[in-house]
Amino acid sequence: MSKQIKVVAVSGGLQRPSRTLALVEALIDALGEQASIDVRLIELGTVGPKLAGALYPSQLPEDVKAEIAAIESADFLVVASPVYRASFTGLFKHLFDFVDHNALIDVPVLLAATGGSDRHALVIEHQLRPLFSFFQSHTLPIGVYGSEAEFENYAVTSPALQARIDLAAERARPFLRPRTPAVSSVQKNVRAAA
Repeated sequence: MSKQIKVVAVSGGLQRPSRTLALVEALIDALGEQASIDVRLIELGTVGPKLAGALYPSQLPEDVKAEIAAIESADFLVVASPVYRASFTGLFKHLFDFVDHNALIDVPVLLAATGGSDRHALVIEHQLRPLFSFFQSHTLPIGVYGSEAEFENYAVTSPALQARIDLAAERARPFLRPRTPAVSSVQKNVRAAA
């Protein structure tokens, strides 16, 4: 039996119910049809208030440190945020401020976002993708954006959105595998010289 893939999903919505959470759950379900996955769901609405005022990791409560450790050790990340004023929320960014800048090198990341209308769809390309490029993550080419009209009672109801979710999960299949630690050329040279 193959090992379950450790998928960590971060929902950047600050309240429940949430369209962003609904999108994340739909993505998790679709990924689960592609591979055997073990999912840890992190909801910013729960974690966010504990981040406020913390400047250093040592100031975080233990449960938040555990969530950050889960992000840092994931085989695969699903990251979704609602759009606020053309970007992700400050608390969303603050959560990732505590993630070690080397922890996500080459980690596959499926990006997603929700917003009031289609005019916010480029948030994936202009805000989320650059953030994870900083981490040197492998952001998957297809992101999933859902507008308010594609949900009803905080559930995905649009066949077009469901098709985008299914396509993203299908394209993610080759990346749903156990993580191999990234070794930089500098680290290789140091080992070779030793």
